[in-house]
Amino acid sequence: MIIRRYLVKQVVSTSLVVVSLLTLIMMGGRLIKYFGVAAQGRLDASILFSIIGYRLPEFLTLILPLGFFIALMLVFGRLYVDHEMAVFNSSGISRNKLGRLLVPMTVVFLAIQSFLMLWAAPWGLRQFEELTSAQAVRTGFDLVRPKEFVSSGAYTIYASDLSEDRKNLKDIFFYQKADREGQPDVVILAKEATRIEMPNDSANVVDLTEGRRYEIFANSPKYTHIEFQSYRLRLENNKEAKFESTEVEALPTSKLWQNRDDAVVSSELWWRVYVPFAMVVALILSLALSEVSPRQGRYLKLFPALLIFASLIVVLMAIKTRISKEELGAWAYPVALFIYSGVAILFLRKPSLAPKIKKQIQRVGS
Repeated sequence: MIIRRYLVKQVVSTSLVVVSLLTLIMMGGRLIKYFGVAAQGRLDASILFSIIGYRLPEFLTLILPLGFFIALMLVFGRLYVDHEMAVFNSSGISRNKLGRLLVPMTVVFLAIQSFLMLWAAPWGLRQFEELTSAQAVRTGFDLVRPKEFVSSGAYTIYASDLSEDRKNLKDIFFYQKADREGQPDVVILAKEATRIEMPNDSANVVDLTEGRRYEIFANSPKYTHIEFQSYRLRLENNKEAKFESTEVEALPTSKLWQNRDDAVVSSELWWRVYVPFAMVVALILSLALSEVSPRQGRYLKLFPALLIFASLIVVLMAIKTRISKEELGAWAYPVALFIYSGVAILFLRKPSLAPKIKKQIQRVGS
């Protein structure tokens, strides 16, 4: 049908614009944060965009329903402002029928949201944690930058100069904190260092030349001092264990299902299952709240409607917390969705209720 194609085109294009804008705002702030971490030497700048890519599905799980609802409000509002809704009504097409025409598109958005929540977002979180965990176990020489002190685990390293291939360093300061009580801290000063590639060895091996090595004992004036012409330093990685996520949000949905008797796991599992149905609620709410007169403009009801839809997301989040504390059951998710949908349907069938309720509220307030 021509009307369906017209509406779908308008809603999809507007949704893409709104979702892109919201994603740019949210991810831009997160990217600035990661740039700050990289500037402190705690993160390799080359993986910043990989991190953003892995976190993107998680952000989209909240941005997509909001963007879809805003797009519906803008499109329906424009139909009223441009008198297109009056033309549809005079042709025998009510706003409820327009809503039914958009049901297949809403189902597609629901499927996309389900894919993000059930698979893409948990997978992205696992990849993000694995990537950041790998960064955490890197030794200091992997992150060293000229004329800056860089700390990584028990190591602190300084070099005045660094070659482009990151294999030759000048004027080295190296500090290693003792891993257990009674052992000395180690300080090494050297004129030059050359990194050595060792096959089948994950550790960093560095040959130091013309330097001094100190062993310093905590709370004691005792220390040892040696000078060397050549000294080989081996830096072991802090961890070599295989990564396995323990965060509930990052667990695969299949693993959540296997442990669904646990309250925390149950709250996350049913959160993934029921939140995509907010797309259906968004369609019903937009039909009920988007009606405006041409003189009012289509933005008049956008902000109040946005607050109402955002309150649904907040309620679902609160339910998730309550379920994790065993104060509510999984039934609370569909109940909240049905309440919001039921109220919206009530206003759709009886539009005169809204002004009456508004007048009652004003009377009580006065």
